[in-house]
Amino acid sequence: MKEELIIAGFGGQGVLSMGKILAYSGIMQDQEVTWMPSYGPEMRGGTANVTVILSDKKISSPILSKCDTAIILNQQSLDKFESAVKPGGLLIYDPNGISHHPTRTDIHICTIEAAEESARMGNTKAFNMIVLGAFLKKKPVVTMENVIKGLKKSIPERHHHLIPMNEQAIAVGMEKIKDVR
Repeated sequence: MKEELIIAGFGGQGVLSMGKILAYSGIMQDQEVTWMPSYGPEMRGGTANVTVILSDKKISSPILSKCDTAIILNQQSLDKFESAVKPGGLLIYDPNGISHHPTRTDIHICTIEAAEESARMGNTKAFNMIVLGAFLKKKPVVTMENVIKGLKKSIPERHHHLIPMNEQAIAVGMEKIKDVR
């Protein structure tokens, strides 16, 4: 098993955190893992993306030109990374703020209205965990048990009381993801 993915959006959407949680979850599952963040100097509000690779075998390079999955959270990222998805791959995006939707017909496309769902939950910080749940529904590359371990490893102990809320947000994402094609 090898999953190569790019998660991209605005700084402040939890893009890097989502990647880190996936990476730690893979480590907890004895997988080989890379986590390579990229963000502009403006951070919050600027563009950010992270490349994550999870594999049962050694990973030769953390740099990707093509990916199995792209998780897209803003229009700039969709414009930049839609073409990076391998034919037959998966593109998951939140349609909130997207004016030009994906046009490729050789990939599987899903939407998750994470902004809307996190507002419904009363916690906009749950946004990235809803997106993570949507991804894990389509590609269960790590177990929920290891996701919880990854959460515990990646967030400060003083915030561990939020883990049940994060778990609930992941469940919402798993339930609310929709296939486009």
